[in-house]
This record gives sequence, structure tokens and C-alpha cells, in this order.
Amino acid sequence: MNQQSSKSIGLPLLISIIAISFSAIFVKWSEAPATILSMYRMWLACLIMIPMVYIHRNDFKKLTKKDWSFLFFSGSFLALHFALWFSSLKFTTVASSTIILALQPIVSLLGGFIFFRERTTSAAIMTMGIAIVGAMMIGWGDIGLDSNAVIGDILSFLSVIAVVGYLLIGQNIIKKMTHWIYTFTVFFFAACLLTIYNLIVGETLTGYSGKEWGIFVLLAIVPTLAHVINNWLLNYVNATTISMSILGEPVGATLLAVLLLNERLILAQIIGGLLVLFGVFFFLLQKQHKPAITQEKTIG
Repeated sequence: MNQQSSKSIGLPLLISIIAISFSAIFVKWSEAPATILSMYRMWLACLIMIPMVYIHRNDFKKLTKKDWSFLFFSGSFLALHFALWFSSLKFTTVASSTIILALQPIVSLLGGFIFFRERTTSAAIMTMGIAIVGAMMIGWGDIGLDSNAVIGDILSFLSVIAVVGYLLIGQNIIKKMTHWIYTFTVFFFAACLLTIYNLIVGETLTGYSGKEWGIFVLLAIVPTLAHVINNWLLNYVNATTISMSILGEPVGATLLAVLLLNERLILAQIIGGLLVLFGVFFFLLQKQHKPAITQEKTIG
């Protein structure tokens, strides 16, 4: 690790948090169906990455049929994640949806235990419990705002399960290639699957306004910038440190929603959100003192 560079990660990490926080705002601004937003985000992000993919194109020759199957299933879970999360934002507030996304490290730990028998500590279980109680309070608060908002909370939580599936599948395969090739391939499969889904259900693929296309482009560029920054930061800090930025997204997204969307929160949501952030923060903090078993990345 470059010690000098590791001291100057504050600004890139801040830029990453701001970039990922805008993802929910862009979705809220759009009137397009969630699966259309997801589809064009994936296709446009693939186009943006083509120059870097071309530079690292020899990595494709190293992939086996088994590798390609893992990449396909990883892309399938990613497509499901974006479709579910973007849908959740059509029902609930930015604050509720993004704070529930912060449960990702905890769901990842549960997935690791179920599928890989990874062990955990009593301290981790306690902090998990605090975060889960906070998530339940958010849902209870949403009932007070709008009964349909609970649907958004459920969709957001299901999107967390989907992204954990994406990470669990991809955590080993990514070691066989550069992150550019991995990201491009997974995005490509996700884009293909979302396109097929939209065709099957009869969603309109064309005819969107200039404003909508502007949002499609912003979704492809701004949140993707956060992923690129995080991947670069992994050269200087460990994955758990990067995962701490997952706590910045709901805070940043909520502040942006208050300023740009005039969203308001009730007391139960605020308390629940603080419990989630508190629980996940201490969960990641105690985990940072242990050898990392898997790499965790934020998705937004």
C-alpha cells in the first residue's frame, strides 16, 4: 500500500459518496419505468467503458465456460438489483430506500454464513440486530406516511438480497480479470436481460423526452464514477474501509432529497435511520479489525 497516497483518500472518497448519492435523485426525477431506467443505465455505461475494455481485451481470452456462466449469473442478480431498487424509489422516500440499502454488509454476512458457513461474532450479531430494528422502524414510519411506501421498503430490501447475490457470485471470478472487464461484462449481461424483460412485458423502448435521455446518461456516468473511484481506492485501502462509504450514501441522498425533492421525514424514520447507520457502522468497525474474507462494494 502506498502510504503517502493512503493519506489523501478523503477527497476521492467524498466525491464517490456524492456521486453515488445522486443515483436516487435521478431516479426520482424520471417518469420512465424502473426497468427502462435500469436498462439504459447499463447499456450507456457499457458504451462509456468500451475504450478501457479495448485496452484490457486480452483478459477475455483467459475466461473459461465456467467463468462465463458465473459472469452471466452475476449480471442476472445485478439486473434484478437495479430493477428492484429503482422500483422502490417509485413508492417510498429516498431516505427510506437508501438507508435500507445500507443493510447490504449485514445481508452479505448472512449470505456468507448460509452458503459458505462463514462464522461471525456475538458483537456482529448484536449490531446486526440494532440495524434490523432500525429498518423495521423505517417501515413502521412509512406506514404513517403512505401505506404504499412499505412496498418500496420491501422492494429496497429485496434489491439488497439481489446485490449480495451479485457480490457472492462475483467475489472470486473478478480475480481472473481487471475490474474493467468484469464490470463491463456483468453490465452487458444485465443490459441484455433487462432488454428481454422490457420486450416481454411490452415496455416502450423509445420515444422518451430529452429530459429522460439526459437522466439515462447521468445515471450511466455519475454513479459509475463512484464505482471507478472505489475500485481505484482499493489500491490504497482495504475493502472494508471502502465499505464505510455505504454509510455516506443514505446521508448524502437524504440531504439531496430534502434540498431538491422537498422530501420530509417523520421522527420514527429519523430514529430508525440512525439505528441502521449506528448498527452498520459498528458492524463494519469491528469487522475492520479482522482479516477480510470477502470484498464488499457499494451499489447504487
